[in-house]
Amino acid sequence: MVHFLPFLNKNRPPMRIYKRFSLEGANFRICSTHIQPIQAEIKQQRSTLIDYIHRHPQFMDALAPIQLLKNPPEIVKQMDIASRKVGIGPMASVAGIMAQLAAKAGLEAGATEAIVENGGDIYLHSEQEVIIGIYAKGSSLSGKLAYLLKPAQMPISICSSSSQMGHSLSFGNCNLATVFAKNAALADAAATYTCNSVKNQDDVNPVLEEIVNIQGISGILIIKDDHIGLVGEVPELVKIADFQLADKITMDKQSSHTICLN
Repeated sequence: MVHFLPFLNKNRPPMRIYKRFSLEGANFRICSTHIQPIQAEIKQQRSTLIDYIHRHPQFMDALAPIQLLKNPPEIVKQMDIASRKVGIGPMASVAGIMAQLAAKAGLEAGATEAIVENGGDIYLHSEQEVIIGIYAKGSSLSGKLAYLLKPAQMPISICSSSSQMGHSLSFGNCNLATVFAKNAALADAAATYTCNSVKNQDDVNPVLEEIVNIQGISGILIIKDDHIGLVGEVPELVKIADFQLADKITMDKQSSHTICLN
């Protein structure tokens, strides 16, 4: 799984401070003045989703869109919409939608900035620039490039998937697939689908064209080995030199891998 390190432009102190938060295997990094409502929303939404899965176990393991039970909760509806747009199982969008709902809870509580990372899937809003470093295990591009996000581009979801890292199921061989969208459930599902679809460098361009044509997707970036492809509205790429980026990503304490709850 690919992961990012959001931080403030070095010319604009103070640096952002991130709080780590883990809940039953899901790992988050949060930056906001309103941490408590963000954490409370994560707990509530996770409880709601788990309750639904207990009533509808097939929802957890489906690899394609699945019929929902009557009157599903909002989080399940959002995951289902993303599943049907992309053609992948609904749980492929869980990390993204968790990050979005949590960040929005902070903003609704009065925060002017909320950045929530759930194992590499990010939803963020800020009134200042944010730089997000790119980490793609196995590629020499890791720690050398970052996205520069302007306030006018936010709120935005930045969701990623990788065949090189994590315990999430992947059918591809992709160092990094990152999707940009306003809706994090859609971005997360599309990133997973992209990662599954890229097995060699020849797959990159056709997959880029396929994904960017999904309604609601604004941009996509793929790294396969040392080859990079992008299309659509991708934030400006800037050079960085962060050789410790791999040490800053969200880690699963139960394994040696970085994870995203997909």
